[in-house]
Amino acid sequence: MEEFSEIKDDMQIDWDCPIEMDDGLVLRADIFHPINKGKFPVIITYGPYAKGLPFQQGYPSAWDRMAVKHPDVTAGSSNKYQNWEVVDPEKWVPDGYVCVRIDSRGCGASPGYIDHFSPRETLDFENCIEWAGQQKWSNGNVGINGVSYYGINQWQVASRQPKYLKAMCIWEGASDWYRDMTHHGGILSTFWANWFDMQVKTVQYGLGNNGMINQFNDRPICGDTELTEAELEKNRCNFGDEIKAHPMMDEYHKERSAVWEKIKIPFLSAGNWGGQGLHLRGNTEGFDRAASDDKWLEMHGLEHWTEFYTDYGVNLQKRFFDHYLKGLENDWGQQPKVQLQIRHVDGFKERHENEWPIERTQWTKMFLDAENNLNHQHSVSSTPSLSFEAMGEGIDFKSQAFDQETEITGPLALKLFVSSSTPDVDLFVVMRLFSDADRKLCFRELLILILQLLKVG
Repeated sequence: MEEFSEIKDDMQIDWDCPIEMDDGLVLRADIFHPINKGKFPVIITYGPYAKGLPFQQGYPSAWDRMAVKHPDVTAGSSNKYQNWEVVDPEKWVPDGYVCVRIDSRGCGASPGYIDHFSPRETLDFENCIEWAGQQKWSNGNVGINGVSYYGINQWQVASRQPKYLKAMCIWEGASDWYRDMTHHGGILSTFWANWFDMQVKTVQYGLGNNGMINQFNDRPICGDTELTEAELEKNRCNFGDEIKAHPMMDEYHKERSAVWEKIKIPFLSAGNWGGQGLHLRGNTEGFDRAASDDKWLEMHGLEHWTEFYTDYGVNLQKRFFDHYLKGLENDWGQQPKVQLQIRHVDGFKERHENEWPIERTQWTKMFLDAENNLNHQHSVSSTPSLSFEAMGEGIDFKSQAFDQETEITGPLALKLFVSSSTPDVDLFVVMRLFSDADRKLCFRELLILILQLLKVG
């Protein structure tokens, strides 16, 4: 790809800027600057979703839903530079930030071999951070901000302690490659194999004009080189099979996970109550376990990407980064360590806490019985066991109706004694909230909390 710059929409934009890695491979970045000259803090992202693919072009249903339900997302922006799970430069550059978007190795406009979350990819990210910290337009303070993939790899690269990395906002990013992402409770997750087919192969470098074209600038999203299908396949890992080949926690998983004692920079970890399978545990674990002295936790609901783009999310992110990348003495110093959007029947209500789990939690034991009840007291039954067909509906245990408003916020665990007619069994345990009218599931009040995914051998 040929690099070129232009002044557009009150920004200086450098398209496809080359960044050379330690092994000589050149990655490509789009850089959005303030027009006035100077040194500015940098918000950087590195990932596989193609920096040149507009949100509304690549993910139209998600975009339309968000734009209609949350008009503050589109307000004040042309939305031509809105991308999936990264910041909108039109909302950050006017406030004195440089936004750098980099296509990871093998994706978008960057050539190379795709190997997600590998040590090679993490080293690339570290190289990009160090490069950004030394540019003439940088004040030497680099921050990372992004959702999901762009949050997951923050934990990884922060473990390497890059010199110029000064703060990060991990928005719904898992941190343990085994427990959070590939084997929930020891059970293989097929998510990544499906994700790879739908969201990575479609933007692989080498599709050229056979791939998508950016609808706003007419540039090919996947580079100007066109490779054969055999060449494309040779340039990517077999992601699903690789994960399946590592059923137990081993070096493959460890080198793709956070190293908590090495993460010491300030961070804001934002998780989603509805993201149990990928976007919850890693955020709370990171807040609890990372060695950083300056760390904050935020928990919200809605679709996993929405609050990142709303005024609520953007204002929270800017207050954090203004403090640590610009050195502003704003009100972030008074920000409570934990900010929770608590679900109520009529929506979410914000509340602040000083710790996680919440110190005043009333830890409560409940017991299952053979009459399919969930009780506060242990009861002895003449039939001490229940059975069910593995591929059937399973078993429901129901409590008595609660006679007062009750909040369940925090971690849960379940202890079971199980035998199986097969050598192996996977148990999926879910806690649900029912209405008091006819005990049918009330979707408005749905509360799903994965208690524990157990694998019994």
